[in-house]
Formats: sequence, C-alpha cells, structure tokens
Amino acid sequence: MKSDAVRKGMQQAPHRSLFHALGMTEEEMEKPLVGIVSSYNEIVPGHMNLDKIVEAVKLGVAMAGGTPVVFPAIAVCDGIAMGHVGMKYSLVTRDLIADSTECMALAHQFDALVMVPNCDKNVPGLLMAAARVNVPTVFVSGGPMLAGHVKGKKRSLSSMFEAVGAYAAGTMTEEEVTEFENKVCPTCGSCSGMYTANSMNCLTEVLGMGLQGNGTIPAVYSDRIKLAKHAGMKVMEMYEKNIRPRDIMTREAFLNALTVDMALGCSTNSMLHLPAIAHEAGVELDMELVNEMSGRTPNLCHLAPAGPTYIEDLNEAGGVYAVMNELSKKNLLHLDCMTVTGKTVGENIKGCVNKNPEIIRPIDNPYSQTGGIAVLKGNLAPDTAVVKRSAVAPEMLAHEGPARVFDCEEDAIAAIKGGKIKEGDVVVIRYEGPKGGPGMREMLNPTSAIAGMGLGSSVALITDGRFSGASRGASIGHVSPEAAVGGPIALVEEGDIISIDINKNALNVLVSDEELAERRKKWQPRTPQVTTGYLARYASLVTSGNRGAVLEVPKQS
Repeated sequence: MKSDAVRKGMQQAPHRSLFHALGMTEEEMEKPLVGIVSSYNEIVPGHMNLDKIVEAVKLGVAMAGGTPVVFPAIAVCDGIAMGHVGMKYSLVTRDLIADSTECMALAHQFDALVMVPNCDKNVPGLLMAAARVNVPTVFVSGGPMLAGHVKGKKRSLSSMFEAVGAYAAGTMTEEEVTEFENKVCPTCGSCSGMYTANSMNCLTEVLGMGLQGNGTIPAVYSDRIKLAKHAGMKVMEMYEKNIRPRDIMTREAFLNALTVDMALGCSTNSMLHLPAIAHEAGVELDMELVNEMSGRTPNLCHLAPAGPTYIEDLNEAGGVYAVMNELSKKNLLHLDCMTVTGKTVGENIKGCVNKNPEIIRPIDNPYSQTGGIAVLKGNLAPDTAVVKRSAVAPEMLAHEGPARVFDCEEDAIAAIKGGKIKEGDVVVIRYEGPKGGPGMREMLNPTSAIAGMGLGSSVALITDGRFSGASRGASIGHVSPEAAVGGPIALVEEGDIISIDINKNALNVLVSDEELAERRKKWQPRTPQVTTGYLARYASLVTSGNRGAVLEVPKQS
C-alpha cells in the first residue's frame, strides 16, 4: 500500500503515534487509507449539502474495506462573486484547489481518493489534482439544484440576472424582480441549467471519472446519497484493480468529452477546463480540434440558458448515458475507454435509452447538425475565441456592427444599463483576460443586461474574459491573445466595424493590416491592475485562454 510509507515499520512508529492521536484503531491502520476531498462550505448553495454526501462516501468506503479520512478543498460561488472584484478570484481557485489537493494527498500518502466537488472550479480543479496524484479516484458531486417556478414557468439563476436587465429597461417592476429573487433558486445544489458546474459534472461521467447520474441526479434526491455510497464502494474496487486516473483520462476519453460537450451544449468554460485537465493528464488538447468535433457532432439538447429545459429534465430523460447512447448510433464515441465502473464506455451505456425525445433529441432529429460550441479565428483572434453557438439567436450567427469599446466590465455595464448601447452594436470588453483581469472574469452581468433590455438578438459581446454558462446570445469570449499581452483586441477603436460569422468560424475587425500595424506602434502595455497577493502571482504565471489558462513556470534564462 502507498500508505505503508506512513504506517508500517519501526521508522514509522512516530507517524503511527499521530494516527493513534486521531483515535484510529489498529484495524483501521491495516486497511487502505482513502482520502475524501470535501468541498463543503456554508457560502456556496451547491456545497451546503456536501457534508451529507461526504458521510455517505465514508460509509461506502468503510463497507468496502477502506479507512476513510476527510480533508477540505475551497470553493467560490460564482453567482455571489459575480460583477465585482470577487470574480477575479473565481477561475484562479481552480489551481489553488488542484495544488492544495496534490499537497494533502501526497504529504499523507493516501492509497485512493474520492473527490466531492460540485460547483464551477472545484470539478476541474479536482480533476487536475486526480491526474497529478494518479491514485485510484472516483468523483461524486453534490448534484444540481431543482429549477424554480415563477408564474407557472421553470426558471433559474440566469432568469434572475436577466430580470435585473429587464428592470433597468423598465419592463419589469421591483415587485416582479423580488418574486424572481425569492423563487428562482429553490433548493441546494449547483444552479439548475447547463451552466459550468453542471457541464463539468456531466463531463465527469463522459471522461469515465464519475458514476452514472453524477451529473444529473438532483441534489435533494435520495438517489444522490445512494450514489455517494456506491462511489465509496467503487473506489475500493478500483484500488483492488489498480485502475488509476491516467488509465481512464486518455486522449480518446477527452475526445469523447468534447463530443458529448457538443451534443449537450455545455458552457464555454469547458473549453478552458478540458485542455487544463488534459494537460495534467499528459494529453495535449489542441483547440483546433473543437470545430472538427463540432462539425460532425449534432446538438441534441437545448438546456437552459439555450432552451426551457433543465438538468432535472435531462435526468428524467435518461441522463448523460442516454445522450452518449444516441451518439454511439453514429459511431461518434470511443467505446473502449476504461471508466471508474471497471467497465468500458460501451458496456456502461448499453441499454441506456432516451426516455424523452423532447429533452434529448434523437440522433436523426437534432437541434442542429453541428455541436453547441464553435471556435472562431481571424485578425481579431489570431489564436482562437469561443462561442456557445447553441445559445445564439439565428439572426446573430452572422453580424457586422460598430465596436463599442470598454477596458473593463464595469464601464460596459454602465453603458448598457444607461441606454448607450443600440441595436447592431458590438460591445468589446478587454483587459479582462487571465493576465489582464487578472483572473478572466465572467461577463454574466453584461450579457444578462443585454438580454434583459431586449437586445439579445441584435447586440454581440466580445471579450478576452469569459462567460458564465448562464450567458446566452452572441457572446464571444476567450479572445486570444488577450489585450494585456498586446493581442489585436487591444488595438480596436470605437466605431471600428467588427464582422462575426459563426457558421464560418470567423471573427474579424474590418481594419487594414497596415492600420493595425500603425496602431500597434502606439500601443503601450496597460499598468497591471493588481500588484500584490495571489492574483499578482497568478498573473505572472498564467497562459492564454486558448491554452486553458494553465499556469506555467517561467523558463530559466
């Protein structure tokens, strides 16, 4: 056992004395030591129930012959952090989570791990840690929130942000906003649409790191407790078979994840997280692959914010495995990939039927023949930019309009809510990238304000920052290179005509190469917005959005 390094032999007698101090019995010290990484806290609605999940995992591990030991991981609520300096601290926690979990797992020599995340950065952060530590590991999340109900319609957090925009436009009263406020988030769990948290939890099933239902069983269902017990049992089976994360998270597994991402219409944040997780697993995931995968993968689901259905509906329709089974009918998946079940993808999804063709479109009747996400390139994004195509109004798939340029999110929101943005405009928010922010803030406030003010089908938004999975409309993010390193987005001027053609994967500013060269001669790097603390260190190490915003140690000269 790996844990023999801290529990066996005379040299480890001091170590054992500390286990005795924990109240651990001799019998417990003879069994595999299983770390349970708990993301529980009392500020994130998706994490307030994780204490129950952790207790169920502990029971499962103990039932299967292991010794469970809990240690923590931090978590930020993106909704609460949205629209202020707090959002600079959201993406950056992904690496803190990965680093701290690596430290705890290796310092204490755990034989296996069960990861208990739920919301946005915890899932990818813990997947990154799993790939690094590479001991048998199973994921079980806290589950999605149930949708709210307002005036007879299902609603979610994105509805709440758009209600604020509608209030600013004068189309909703304060009393109506208050009703939304009290009803759109009715239970614990990760917010109820196909936002980033639920996108990544669904993809744990596809990657093979989570059991069936991990992405879709609602947080308040008792089946979620049963799932957690089974996760605890399953990690012991993985330990016995010595099945490790890098045996599961292969290149083919990541190609499966990209394929199902397209079919589900996941958050564009998955285009940051999948490359970062792959990087830790020793797999290079080039963003150029995305359009290739999208070109051959039909979009089968229109979950909120792209449509009126929610994760609870996907669960009832058969869940992620049913979607995968539909895709397998056209040989779109690698079915021989190993998973935490000890079986292959093909074995797992066999017989998982689509129970509701209105929620999961059959493979022969998709919403579109192409996937939910597109990668754009052009003189405005020489590396790449990303858009959730499935959430864009058809009339905005091709658009030209004048640039309205802002150097931070706050200035853009003030202009939108102040009525200064008109139909046809292209809002450009720059210096919000990984380095420039720093932290690559999500732009849910401006996209929701645009939608709430009735401009969602006539105004585009382009940024070197990123978007919440709750954003909809022509929201193009991750523009790389970012403004802070002199990317072309830094050279755009007020009134420049910007051309967007999502079907042709093109993003350009209609300015000559000569003019852009002249502007570049005059461009000066912006003064760093943060010069102390963790954000400053992060800014010095982080790479571009097209590389997953991974941290890279500077090369020694």
